[in-house]
Amino acid sequence: MSVPLYQAKAELFRTLGHPVRIRVLELLQDGPKPVRDLLLEIDVEASNLSQQLAVLRRTGLVESSREGASVMYALSTPDVADLLAAGRRILGSVLADRGGLLVQLQADGSSR
Repeated sequence: MSVPLYQAKAELFRTLGHPVRIRVLELLQDGPKPVRDLLLEIDVEASNLSQQLAVLRRTGLVESSREGASVMYALSTPDVADLLAAGRRILGSVLADRGGLLVQLQADGSSR
């Protein structure tokens, strides 16, 4: 029995709902990285990063491979980077709208 599309989308967005996972995905936009490089960039314990990478792997957002003693991680598809870019655009619009609302509220308050 297959999962409805809306449920699969909800699961995808739940996966994106963790700051460490978002940071990992952002760092991988520049290309594959070994775990040690990710640890240098993200202020978390190795065990926590490992857990978050496992979640990203299970959901298919990242892929892992071995290069010698290192485990390399990469985005599974460029669409992941596109999704992050869309998130930045949406967040920028939302924050800009809130800023506009604040300006309107301040202007409205000064005219009374």
